[in-house]
Amino acid sequence: MKISQKVIDTVIKETVGEDALPLVQALKNRKNVSEFKLTENINRQINETRNMLYRLYHQNLVSFTRKKDKKKGWYIYYWTFNAKRIKFLLKSLKTTRIEHLQERLGREKGHDFYTCNSSCMRLEFDQAINFNYKCPECGELMDLQNNHKMIQRISSEITSLKKELKNIK
Repeated sequence: MKISQKVIDTVIKETVGEDALPLVQALKNRKNVSEFKLTENINRQINETRNMLYRLYHQNLVSFTRKKDKKKGWYIYYWTFNAKRIKFLLKSLKTTRIEHLQERLGREKGHDFYTCNSSCMRLEFDQAINFNYKCPECGELMDLQNNHKMIQRISSEITSLKKELKNIK
């Protein structure tokens, strides 16, 4: 599977944050780019750039080398984007999403839910009985909700995610 820009953007947004997208774009297909050059390219302050780089580094999406500036005596960091890590993170995100959906599916199948006509709140049986089947938000009487469509939607999403996960090689 070739990694598209859309997939890269999605993984970056979910793991690091949307603000890091311009930085990743500036690093993509380049090696050992100075943090000062990156700061200039994305038009940010050096501390903001470093913060994004550290978040990317925490996810192993970038690597660095450091060299000492002979004139000033400071270390300058040179960064490289690790595109191979995207597939692993994509698998991890999808696996986590499947796990959460399976937990939610279990809750949906194992409990009765009550809601008012305005759908202010959705309460389990124990909670609804504590409020005498009256919505704590609007005061309307709460009825048993048919969550069959919700169960179908969650099951369908799980199936879809499992297929996508198989296609990631």
